[in-house]
Amino acid sequence: MPEELVIQASVLPVEMLPERTCPSNRMRWFEFVLLLSIAFGPSVLTSLHQLVTGPASTPSAQDFRWALSLLHEMTSLLLLGYILSRRKVRFANLGLRWSRKDLPSGVALAIGSYCAYYVGRILVHSIYYAMFGAAHDGKTVQSIFGHVGFFAIPISLLNPLFEEMIVRAYLMTEIRELTGSALLSVVSSFVLQTTYHLYYGWEGALSLGFLFLVFAIYYSRTRRATPIILAHGAFDLLSLVRLW
Repeated sequence: MPEELVIQASVLPVEMLPERTCPSNRMRWFEFVLLLSIAFGPSVLTSLHQLVTGPASTPSAQDFRWALSLLHEMTSLLLLGYILSRRKVRFANLGLRWSRKDLPSGVALAIGSYCAYYVGRILVHSIYYAMFGAAHDGKTVQSIFGHVGFFAIPISLLNPLFEEMIVRAYLMTEIRELTGSALLSVVSSFVLQTTYHLYYGWEGALSLGFLFLVFAIYYSRTRRATPIILAHGAFDLLSLVRLW
């Protein structure tokens, strides 16, 4: 570059210099709301609807629903990848990294979170019974999901990645960086994930909330997503076996 151009560039006013690629907080909030609305908005509305009306009995449409869910989760993950790429951030920066310690950590996390779920289930059931004088509403995996089609297999493998990378890693990272509150990031992840599981009923969703809370606390402390994905995947595969 000629010397005079270098001198001219060095004295350009700030407003004429190239803008930084890092998005503003307003843009980050917009992307945050957009992704969560697309990824979990339909699930939240469906869960609230089923909480009031009960699960829809349309077994003939189950294969289509599984396929639609698979497409939805893949699209949501691609959108997350695009948002991260705009900031030159990768999935690895959100904790999707592999280590030899991840497998035993995932097993330990699965055991610990299931213990929390079991204790929470007893606690929630006791409170529910004391308040309403009746057992839970009887919603089971079979009554909710019904027929198991071919697409149930790939979605059971993809779903842990979908949920944990968006509602855990991305959501908690964004809330923590935008607000400076680790506690708010844990609470936000816990509340959202519990809400879109309300199709299990209040008792079932709140019981699962204890499991989700352990996942959120673990991520907040370690910033590693892979062990959580492995633990979540174990639960999803177990549910698939129960459906069969």
